Amino acid sequence: MSSSLLFGLAMLAYILASAAYLAGLIFKNPKAGLAGCCLGWGGVALHLLATLLRWQESHQAGMGHVPLTNMYESLVFFALCVALIALVLEYRVKIRTLGAFAMPLAAVAMAYASFADRIDSSIKPLIPALQSNWLTAHVVTCFIGYGAFTVAAALGLMYLLKKRAATPQGSGALLPDLTVLDDLIHKSIIFGFLWLSAGIISGAVWANEAWGTYWSWDPKETWSIITWFFYALILHARFTRGWNGSLLASLSLVGLGVVLFTYFGVNFFLSGLHSYGAS
Repeated sequence: MSSSLLFGLAMLAYILASAAYLAGLIFKNPKAGLAGCCLGWGGVALHLLATLLRWQESHQAGMGHVPLTNMYESLVFFALCVALIALVLEYRVKIRTLGAFAMPLAAVAMAYASFADRIDSSIKPLIPALQSNWLTAHVVTCFIGYGAFTVAAALGLMYLLKKRAATPQGSGALLPDLTVLDDLIHKSIIFGFLWLSAGIISGAVWANEAWGTYWSWDPKETWSIITWFFYALILHARFTRGWNGSLLASLSLVGLGVVLFTYFGVNFFLSGLHSYGAS
């Protein structure tokens, strides 16, 4: 069995989980939500197994590197982070409707990685700049942060939909209270901010090791710090000016756009030291 097949099965599990979650939300059926949760955890298990298998395949090909080195591998890891963070948060706070908003994002990331023409899924040797023990620390920390910001955006969308619900029995009846959602958005942003900070620090150390400088204002580095300052501003304003509610929810969605440009836009549209991420 190949890792590609297991990744495909994980994607299918996420798609089915999304459908079950949405059915539970639309038809107000808790059993459908439970089915979505089970399918989501099944997808995560398959996803983890596929990642380990791809790592083994790289060893068998004589390369032996962690599967986090190109756009395909980073996309599938991003999907894993989104799905896992959402499911853990669901388990901790008992909000089974979160999967209806987060799981489709994981499914889309997997589908794009699998079917986009510009994404090369082959295992290739590492370029010299990636041959470092800092690779795993940098990529993992950054993408956990990205995953948390994506979940924060999903919660932000839930908040805005809940606020628009006309009556307690309307379309937002199964969504958590606004105060709960507001608190979860805030905590998800804090969680992502801490991991992104660790990712930027580890990346700076790695850059000094690879290129002899901690910071070179490469487009990826520039947009990473823009992302960091964007979320730092949100957290600062939350603490000093009490930013919350619809404003915080809307900013979480804007923040996802910033994250996606930092991730995709730099790799595909701007040249620099990180341009290898597109291959």
